[in-house]
Amino acid sequence: MSQSLERGLAALTALAEGPQTLDGLAQRLGVHKTTAMRLLRTLETGRFVRREDVHRYRLGSAVFALAHQALDDLDARDVARPFLDALGERTGHTIHLATLDEDQVVYVDKVDSVHPVRMYSRIGRRAPLHCTAVGKVLVADLSQQRRERLAQRIAYPKLTANTIDSAERYLAELERVRAQGYSVDRSEHEEFTHCIAAPVRNHRGDAVAAMSISVPKVLLSWEDLLGWLPDLRRTAAEISRELGNRQ
Repeated sequence: MSQSLERGLAALTALAEGPQTLDGLAQRLGVHKTTAMRLLRTLETGRFVRREDVHRYRLGSAVFALAHQALDDLDARDVARPFLDALGERTGHTIHLATLDEDQVVYVDKVDSVHPVRMYSRIGRRAPLHCTAVGKVLVADLSQQRRERLAQRIAYPKLTANTIDSAERYLAELERVRAQGYSVDRSEHEEFTHCIAAPVRNHRGDAVAAMSISVPKVLLSWEDLLGWLPDLRRTAAEISRELGNRQ
């Protein structure tokens, strides 16, 4: 690495701890003040450093712009994959990662169950919003106006005896999801399957994906499935932190 680049990175790292004086930075870098001044002027020209007064500096707007761009470019699926694998290994059950796509959810990744009895799903498959745990947790994160508009727009096909069948019931369910921080599907999408889901959030706090554990009822009772809820939520939070979420 070139000496100038190495010193520039060291200066930015030091400034990440808070505003620094010229004398302090020169001492941290092990250079004369005139060398530190030339370096800071170059960084200031590129808006990587901002001068507060004659001899005091802090990080500039270009650093934050790059950081936000880097976070925006993170792919939730790529980041989540090792966490999905680990959760699937611990539970032995089907793990899904899904995103919102207009009036449906789409499964963007999946870890298969180790059991011979399993639910049918595949990456790329679409599913309804009103009766899937992943759909509920993603819609619940939308603004009230968007939730209400979507709830009035979507159809409510009755897929099982437990399926939500009206906008009023759906909006009430979304309020519960918002309050508790996770969602459930108690045989609402498929009669023989139940599911729990938690949101995956980006650096802005938006739910950019939902992850779920889905299990045929013959393999696991509802109470036992809820026993995996803390692990599911913890895993979703770990993925969120990798995406820059600090909430």
